[in-house]
Amino acid sequence: MDNALISQAARDGFDTLLRQALRTSLVPDGAAAEMTAIDDVSAIREKKIVVLTVSSYLFRLMVMFYFTPDAATKAHFARLNRVDPEDMSEQAFMDAIAECGNLCCGILNRDLGRFYPHLGMSTPNVIDKNCAAYLQTLNVGHLRHLAVDMPEAPRFHVTLCVSAYAEMDFSVSEEEADAGTGELELF
Repeated sequence: MDNALISQAARDGFDTLLRQALRTSLVPDGAAAEMTAIDDVSAIREKKIVVLTVSSYLFRLMVMFYFTPDAATKAHFARLNRVDPEDMSEQAFMDAIAECGNLCCGILNRDLGRFYPHLGMSTPNVIDKNCAAYLQTLNVGHLRHLAVDMPEAPRFHVTLCVSAYAEMDFSVSEEEADAGTGELELF
C-alpha cells in the first residue's frame, strides 16, 4: 500500500469524517456507538457488503458496509426507519441498508466538498463479502476497517478505501466534523 500521496492529516481527516457520517447514518437517535479501528479483517463475519464510492479527478473513495441479512440486522434497520421489523419486507430491508450507506456517503461527499470540488457519488451496490479479498488490487493509499458497536444492535463492520491520483492534504478537526453535520439537501 503506497501512502505517499495521502498525508497523515488527510488520512486522519477521512477517518474523522467517516466516523461522523456513520454516527449520523447508522446510529439511532440518542444511542451511543463505539467505533474501533481493527487490523484483523478475519473478525469480519458478515456475508454481504453494500459498496458506495465518492470520486473526483484526484481520488476515489469507497465505503463498504458489511452485513448479514438476519433478524438482528433487520431489527436494527427497522429501528432506524421507525418501523416494526414484522412490517419490513425483504425488499424494504435491503433498501434500508442501501439507503443507510447512501446517507453515509452523501454526508462524506458533502463534507469532502469543502476541500475538493467536482465530487460524484455512486449508487449503492450489494455484493458478496468474498469480493473484499480483492481490495489490494485497487492501489489503495489509505485503508481503514472499523467495528461499530451500539446497544441493541449487532456489531457492524465498515471499510474505507481511498485511492489517490495526486497528492492529498487537508485537515479536519473533530469539532469541525461535529459542527458540519445536519440535514442533507434533497433535490
